[in-house]
Amino acid sequence: MFSKILIANRGEIACRVIDTARSLGVATVAVYSEADAAARHVALADEAVAIGGPRPANSYLRGDVIIQAALQTGAQAIHPGYGFLSENPEFVEAVEAAGLTFIGPSAKAIRAMGLKDAAKALMAKAGVPVVPGYHGENQDPEHLAGAAEAVGYPVLIKAVAGGGGKGMRRVERAQDFMEALQSAQGEAQTAFGNPAVLIEKYIEMPRHIEVQVFGDGTHAVHLFERDCSLQRRHQKVIEEAPAPGMTEEMRAAMGQAAVRAAEAIGYSGAGTVEFIVDGAEGLRPDRFWFMEMNTRLQVEHPVTEAITGIDLVEWQLRVASGEPLPARQDTIQIQGHAFEARLYAEDVPAGFLPATGQLAHLAFAPGVRVETGVRPGDVISPWYDPMIAKIVTHAPTRAAALNRLAVALEATEVAGTTTNLAFLARLARHPGFGAGQVDTGLIGREIAALSAPAEVPPQARALAVIAAAGLHEMPTAGFTLWAPLRRAVAFEDPAFVQVTGPNRITVEVGGGSYDCALHPDGWWVGGVKTKARFHVGPDAVTVFMRGAHVFARPDPLDRQAHGPASDLTLAPMPGLVKAVFVAPGQRVEPGDRLAVLEAMKMEHTLCAARAGEVAQVLVSPGAQVEAGAPLIQLAEEEAAA
Repeated sequence: MFSKILIANRGEIACRVIDTARSLGVATVAVYSEADAAARHVALADEAVAIGGPRPANSYLRGDVIIQAALQTGAQAIHPGYGFLSENPEFVEAVEAAGLTFIGPSAKAIRAMGLKDAAKALMAKAGVPVVPGYHGENQDPEHLAGAAEAVGYPVLIKAVAGGGGKGMRRVERAQDFMEALQSAQGEAQTAFGNPAVLIEKYIEMPRHIEVQVFGDGTHAVHLFERDCSLQRRHQKVIEEAPAPGMTEEMRAAMGQAAVRAAEAIGYSGAGTVEFIVDGAEGLRPDRFWFMEMNTRLQVEHPVTEAITGIDLVEWQLRVASGEPLPARQDTIQIQGHAFEARLYAEDVPAGFLPATGQLAHLAFAPGVRVETGVRPGDVISPWYDPMIAKIVTHAPTRAAALNRLAVALEATEVAGTTTNLAFLARLARHPGFGAGQVDTGLIGREIAALSAPAEVPPQARALAVIAAAGLHEMPTAGFTLWAPLRRAVAFEDPAFVQVTGPNRITVEVGGGSYDCALHPDGWWVGGVKTKARFHVGPDAVTVFMRGAHVFARPDPLDRQAHGPASDLTLAPMPGLVKAVFVAPGQRVEPGDRLAVLEAMKMEHTLCAARAGEVAQVLVSPGAQVEAGAPLIQLAEEEAAA
């Protein structure tokens, strides 16, 4: 076993690797960018080395600097985590040339699976079923359009070097193909440095089921399957293991196919073989096809660990240090059911737009596994993936594990940034999901209900007024000598509080009056216990009570009106302007593309909110802009006669 390793990553996966390394008595070295100097993974590691600026290209993608940090600190091996350099064969070769061990597969194995088209040809040769499509080298747009026609719409355009939904577009009609192709290629070039794509048949009732494999370079085993069908923008939201509705016959067929795939390339370490499954007629052994192989540890690996009792990071360290596979196939068993939900800083109603901001408050439910790289007070940076945490639950049955997940999500508290927490909680309570009726289109079909504004309990509004008045901890502070004090409160609605006795307050808001009392076990409203908790910020109050409810605290001295400027298109987040599609004097209609902003490793198309004439283009392609920066201005609309 190694005595010291360096972790070439950041965030929750770096923290995850540190935890296992510490349990094995292995010292750890963290690397960090300027933006991560105070990050959680830096604090957890035994040593830490600065490697450059906040941009990944200036830090976490600098393989030479990372290798030098390993050599300087006496690390014997490098764990790549996932993302960044984890699937870069040149980095693997450089690590080994420096006399270090790469904790993962060989460069040859990574190359074999690195390009989707070549990987599918290899898998077909190994007897693994593959999805119908075009995987050739000809990247002429007209040729690709013809291939799409031959495959039959709808089709998927996918970056051959892609992953995580980047460089992927679904196309329903031939007339939309060229625009989608251009967008996919641009995103692929940015994310992977390779604009090449392949074309695949889009399966109408698809399920995304993947198999965890582990190899020693010669032999491999599988650790059963995970269902990752709940996705948005081709990125996973909630994963589970095992897959609902899985039969022993299909599990055996998928497991054997995954092992064949791993052994065909001499795979060493943890990897995932991803399959697309046609769930229209249930799970059948002749209705699954190889999609891709991820030659690294996956974000969702904790659900596999939960149902098998196996620490995959420990296996990685043991096999990389020269030990044989820790278990035979017949000794690996499924124990119960597990779920993982990905908590992100993102605006769901705005199309899952990544968000930034400071985590002013962060608390998780007790008794569940939480994988996180952040702490209260940390900032969600525009430079990296906006994941806050992974919340993992396990129970003897699927229903019990899902209920635990829903309860854990409802008890999680986040304030200071927009998150997908309410969306996740609703998804966990979705009756179709609860019944195991999952496919990759479920979120898209149900998005209106899943992202609708939450109903605010009147009790939460009343308690928010108390918090805005600063009385949520010491309500008796409102007494006067002769009579109870009734006073107005700066709140988003007209509101008044009146202290009526020891630890008792009457709140008037929204046309109602509420008798509130602070007992040793918390706040009661109208004689009903609430279990409410608070976070009071300078601009808003958040009440955690069957979800998070945010109420504005206006500054009574600020008399400026801040109405929406419908003639301005603003940057929704910090990012890089990739393209501008309009010029001054040009006429646009609602929904027309104005510009493309690249942020958090994704491209975001900004569209016209109304019809009008472009008055000014305030940015150029290549400009780095801050959140709220004006990009495009439309001419003012003429007043109606």
